Amino acid sequence: MAQATETPWMTTERSTRVRAAAVVASSVIALAGCGGGGGGALPQGSDPVDLDPAGFRTRIDNPYWPMSPGGKWVYRETDPDGNEQRVVVTVTDRSKEILGIDAVVVHDVVTEKGRLVEDTYDWYAQDADGNVWYLGEDTKEYADGRLVCAEGSWEAGVDGAQAGIVVPGRPEVGMAYRQEYYAGEAEDRARILSLDERAEVPFGAFDGLLMTRDTTPLEPRVLEHKLFAKGVGPVLVISLSGGGGREELIRFEKGAEAG
Repeated sequence: MAQATETPWMTTERSTRVRAAAVVASSVIALAGCGGGGGGALPQGSDPVDLDPAGFRTRIDNPYWPMSPGGKWVYRETDPDGNEQRVVVTVTDRSKEILGIDAVVVHDVVTEKGRLVEDTYDWYAQDADGNVWYLGEDTKEYADGRLVCAEGSWEAGVDGAQAGIVVPGRPEVGMAYRQEYYAGEAEDRARILSLDERAEVPFGAFDGLLMTRDTTPLEPRVLEHKLFAKGVGPVLVISLSGGGGREELIRFEKGAEAG
């Protein structure tokens, strides 16, 4: 997740229009024991979930983030000082069994001036209701070509870590949910603000975007807006506070099974 910061891009027509009005969250869903089908409550905070492998599908085709083998997203991440990093996200043809669920393995590589900064494998799965679950990650950070940190790695069901949702199957304005939970390491949360945003990034111009407000109790000052386009996935991350910048899609390649 890109670090957040106050940003001038919020005021330009070329990037995105973001409503400043508060969202009335009368439809926010509270967790009361979440099963594998995902048709009812969405996971919240540290609450446990009981995922039934029989309730999951073999492919991820949620329109807001389809993940077919071979799919690739290339992003440019820029901080307030103008420093740039390149982020390449690729859906592999591999799977990893987590809690009895065959999760899709997604490879995420971050470089700066051609040098490796971060190398991560993320694990996702989609239930029968279209919810895309985040089941963990194996992440490593590098400096000057050397491994310096593996903090933030977690796997659902191990050491108290709990799966979260990255994109609901039936998104509605006001929905709130956790994206991941590993106490003290990974506690990202999201709330859906809009389903009709517009944005322009190097890859193209989009409308009808799903926009979320992303926060974490581990870094209370960090606030981001993420925008997802149907048929593509994440296209833009705008950091509003917390010291980060902007991440925008510059290239997208559909996977072999994409329509």
